[in-house]
Amino acid sequence: MMKLLIDLFPVIVFFVVYKSADDTHVGMINATIAAIVAGIAQVAFLWLKERRVERMHLITLALLVGLGGLTIALDDERFIKWKPTAVNYAFAIAFLVSEFASRRNLVRRMLDHAVDAPDHAWTRLNWAWILFFVAVGTLNIYVAFNFSTDTWVNFKLFGVLGLTVVFVVAQGFYLMRFQDEASLTQPEED
Repeated sequence: MMKLLIDLFPVIVFFVVYKSADDTHVGMINATIAAIVAGIAQVAFLWLKERRVERMHLITLALLVGLGGLTIALDDERFIKWKPTAVNYAFAIAFLVSEFASRRNLVRRMLDHAVDAPDHAWTRLNWAWILFFVAVGTLNIYVAFNFSTDTWVNFKLFGVLGLTVVFVVAQGFYLMRFQDEASLTQPEED
């Protein structure tokens, strides 16, 4: 739970600052500034705590600083609205590259220490993540540019989080199938 809060820290800060503003334009600029500061604090905290920072956090911070900086400098919220899409597409590309450039794709590298599944399952899960990231990135752009900024801010926190939770739970059920098969085929120890 703590890891999830740390991962979501910049998004939560963005949401709280935006929602506390009276004016949506000022709220968007202030929320973007706050999210950039929160992203830098997040990476600094992780570095101090673990002496390493995951690439995911560095990519997210780079996109936040870049697109958030453009939002602030050009006074144009369109740039920050592209950030979730850019992050999701970057992850989709990373998972896609891992499928072809590595013996163990990213999903397998993250989970095979805890789950015993056949090769085809890891391939399917990796492709599922690729499609999920592309779908969420595309959905973000659709919501960002077809609905109000308030709706987009709500979607960015609650919609994306909800979709991710449902997707992860579905993957858990898929992987449980292989754990049940593994326990049936392993001999019992006396």
